[in-house]
Amino acid sequence: MPKRWVSAAFATATLLLTLAAPAQTTPAVAAKPPSIADFFKRPQLRAPKLSPSGRYLAIQAAGRDDRMWLAVIDLQTMAAPKFIAGFTDADIASHQWLNDERLVFQISNSQDGTTRVGAEGLWAVDRDGSQSRQLIKNQWQFISNTAPPVNDRRMEANWTLYRVPDDGSNEVVVLRRPWSTDPEYTGVQLARLDTRTGLSKNLSQGVPDHTTSWVLDWQGEPRLIQTFQQGQSQWFRRDANGRWQPWFEDDGYAPKRPQPLWIGPDGEMLGEASYQGYDALFRLDPETGAREPQPLLSAKGYSYSGRLIFDPIARRLLGVRYETDAPGTAWLEPTMKAIQADIDARLPGTVNLIECQRCLDAANLVITAMSDQRPPEYFLYKPAAKSLERLAPAPPALKPSLMGQRDYHRIKARDGLEMPVLVTQPAGGVKGRTPTVVLVHGGPYVRGTHWRWEPMAQFLASRGYLVLEPEYRGSTGYGWQLFHAGWKQWGLGMQDDVADTLAWAVEQGWADPQRACIMGASYGGYAAMMGAVTQGDLFKCAINWVGVTDIGLMSSIHWSDSSEEWKRYGMKRLVADPAIDAEQMRRTSPLQRAKEIRMPLLMAYGGEDRRVPIKHGTDMKAALRPEQEVEWVAYPEEGHGWFNLKTNEDFWGRVELFLAKHIGAAAKP
Repeated sequence: MPKRWVSAAFATATLLLTLAAPAQTTPAVAAKPPSIADFFKRPQLRAPKLSPSGRYLAIQAAGRDDRMWLAVIDLQTMAAPKFIAGFTDADIASHQWLNDERLVFQISNSQDGTTRVGAEGLWAVDRDGSQSRQLIKNQWQFISNTAPPVNDRRMEANWTLYRVPDDGSNEVVVLRRPWSTDPEYTGVQLARLDTRTGLSKNLSQGVPDHTTSWVLDWQGEPRLIQTFQQGQSQWFRRDANGRWQPWFEDDGYAPKRPQPLWIGPDGEMLGEASYQGYDALFRLDPETGAREPQPLLSAKGYSYSGRLIFDPIARRLLGVRYETDAPGTAWLEPTMKAIQADIDARLPGTVNLIECQRCLDAANLVITAMSDQRPPEYFLYKPAAKSLERLAPAPPALKPSLMGQRDYHRIKARDGLEMPVLVTQPAGGVKGRTPTVVLVHGGPYVRGTHWRWEPMAQFLASRGYLVLEPEYRGSTGYGWQLFHAGWKQWGLGMQDDVADTLAWAVEQGWADPQRACIMGASYGGYAAMMGAVTQGDLFKCAINWVGVTDIGLMSSIHWSDSSEEWKRYGMKRLVADPAIDAEQMRRTSPLQRAKEIRMPLLMAYGGEDRRVPIKHGTDMKAALRPEQEVEWVAYPEEGHGWFNLKTNEDFWGRVELFLAKHIGAAAKP
């Protein structure tokens, strides 16, 4: 047996997972808030997933050496959970069932930071722990190689799992990401991989250059591809002879045509298209790609973001998972609507998401109960008996009574643009003017906030701070107008939105204007540094981790993982064009204006960060005035954000002391 791989031979008695009793009344609020580790350590159980029949449950659970391992429970016999796969030097990060007998899984870095993996790799194993095989390499040699010593068929580490077809086979679809040394025209490629033999079948025969995305049908067969070149996108369809034929062209960054997402039985096609200013889910004409007049699902104020719930046995679309202010499910199937209603009645106060594969015939369903004031909890629901059992107790230290309430608000920016702001209050609510942290999300062209329990915001709230998270212009998920308003607005309108968020909270009587700090990571770190440069009248301190400090460096640095397509076309259009926006880039690059900063800074960077290389931080640190108050820390083993628990404990410990000193109760006005 390989040294670090542990199979079914490992005793299962050490797994402490048990079916717990129904939830008890929440205890009284403790005087002392939870520790940093309580917020950022891994749960004892996560990601429960049912096999296609619903008989078996696969979970990630704390196993040997406190690593996350893969275990399986037979829900028919209710025998003790059985560990089937794991490592002593890495964590299992994700897993999926292929059928009732076989699973695939990927790995991630160890939580304590003692080892790192270069890629997620891919392994397959039977549910009894036998027939294990490594399918995709993970680069570094300290992870055990479970592939046969002869006839090594492992794919290179730039391959990754793309999809598990709903056909019950032992095959998966895998995707090849181009190496940085590949020719520029190289696109992403697909293959179908047999998890028992390691043999693969190329699905990319005859595809055009610059392919960036694929649309597979419900059986996992490629039907549509999209290319992306010089800011333009082109869609292709596969004809009856298997050849790829041009379908339509579109603007890559501002699409005008519906974007296909899913192809079901009999060629049914669904996709996204604009509707009343927001993306909605539509049925599309499979020949022309045109949308129907009315959407299948839309929500005013929110662009569609979610996934389709399809039953391959019934061959029917059962529902749509979506996200507005909170996640939810729009069931199209009456049976599932009735089940959802019963579960919601039993679990009031939480958003309850049903997870299943063959939902209509499943003997068991997994329920994820979500709230803003507690980490996710998992339940097992039996439709026949209408019984509900909790799979594992909630973390005892993270009691809802100790967490802050999180609510979305819509506010007006100074130019009248509406934007959402997610507000997290300290436990018990705001009581008068409160020290405030404006936490700016990264991206920036993403939806940065979600209504759920979130460790960073809740940690800050537990220390007595009001936390404001603006979805500033440029953010996605809230319609075209908000997104487009952020083009070329780094340090300008986007920065004004941060200031307007604080001003709004002051008007509500919540935020103390004399005790406010700005902080964020990646683009949020950039916004924190620009706040330090231009908003010294609003903020008393700034915290930047892994943040951009020089817009010019984003396009010129050659070892970043940003694509050449983005540097040449996307950045020039959405951020700034060095040829025509040179003066704007100078005014909106914190590095160029470092000497203007007068507020205390906390800066932190990862030594292995390829998205925002540490040079952004070291150059900024060197450019500050000699007398500038700055706390600097670098974590050599970290990348673009903190993974390791020891890093989170150190960094957030620094944040806690820094905020207490500058805007806390004891800080001088």
